[in-house]
Amino acid sequence: MPEIHISRDHSLGFAQARKLAFRWAQTAEAKLGMECTYEEGKAQDVVSFTRAGANGELKVTKDRFELEARLGFLLGAFRERIEGEIVKNLDLLLAEKEPLKAFDEAMAKRAAQKKLAPAKKAAKKKA
Repeated sequence: MPEIHISRDHSLGFAQARKLAFRWAQTAEAKLGMECTYEEGKAQDVVSFTRAGANGELKVTKDRFELEARLGFLLGAFRERIEGEIVKNLDLLLAEKEPLKAFDEAMAKRAAQKKLAPAKKAAKKKA
């Protein structure tokens, strides 16, 4: 079973990291069809996630994010691409001064682009 393991240090502190991880879990449920369970701990929170073809955990501490995911056969074929996107997005987010705000803005932008995509396709078919 293909696996993804990503670790990133951060300087957000536990409260901000916790908020960011919780927002990620909400988005994963809404946009990716994942079922997420968020367990708060004293020194570490754990987001467990699952959906058809993938499951894993995101561990959050005051100075580190650690993601471990196991991919099924079909998604496993795209492991490098999936891992690359996660790394790219996480690194961009952690470089932001206000990562939570940046995350919300990125999700809003992505949603707006998806709403425009069908209109662009329809316009091309008429031409």
